[in-house]
Amino acid sequence: MSGHSKWATTKHRKAAIDKTRAKVFAKVLRQVEVAAREGGGDQSSNASLRTMFDKARAASVPMDTIERAIKRGTGELEGARYEPISYEGYAAAGVAIIVECLTDNRNRTGSEVRSLFSRNGGSMAEPGAVSWQFERKGVVTLSRSLDEDSLTEVIVEAGAEDLTDEGERWTVTCAGSDLAVVRDTLDAAGMSSESAELAMVPTTTVSVTEEGEARKILRLLEALDDHDDVQNVWSNFDIPDEILAAVSE
Repeated sequence: MSGHSKWATTKHRKAAIDKTRAKVFAKVLRQVEVAAREGGGDQSSNASLRTMFDKARAASVPMDTIERAIKRGTGELEGARYEPISYEGYAAAGVAIIVECLTDNRNRTGSEVRSLFSRNGGSMAEPGAVSWQFERKGVVTLSRSLDEDSLTEVIVEAGAEDLTDEGERWTVTCAGSDLAVVRDTLDAAGMSSESAELAMVPTTTVSVTEEGEARKILRLLEALDDHDDVQNVWSNFDIPDEILAAVSE
């Protein structure tokens, strides 16, 4: 995680603590189920399901497990009914946070997320209080070995908005509604993506230069990300590399 205001730095993923395979599987399979329930079980006509299927395969989820999740989503198999819900709040230094969940019990999840905010130096906010500081975008990452000029030509044709050099990889940004088209165009050109997902990209960032505040922010994000119902945690912090290195020691 770099200290720059790129989308990849604002979605905090734990690096020091490995999650168990079971927890990773459970989270991505919920996304598969919901995608199948909302758009049907056919990947060719359900772009969201295809994206979630690819995400599950990238996480090494067994094929038969994914297929059962799709069938639960379409109602062919019984299972809990998960629904999406988002929460908004603040961390130290006024950093904005959006928490995206899939839950079968809204009251339980809401109470537990609120508790995580309060126990880790943050505070919940009303719906809409921080979401105006973000835009829903499609984000595709690709190998840095790809030629910039060739890549630029393909993404311009696909209607993407931006190409960013993240050091270890290329990041392509597009309108959220164009994610499937951009991904498919890249695949057709032989430029297979490492990941393709919808992301909440901040329109403004909060610079955090105090080590104590950085620790509080990262502790809250880790606690939220570790909750079983939480699928994504988005934030708009901008922490310099030297501060990140210090808090990671």
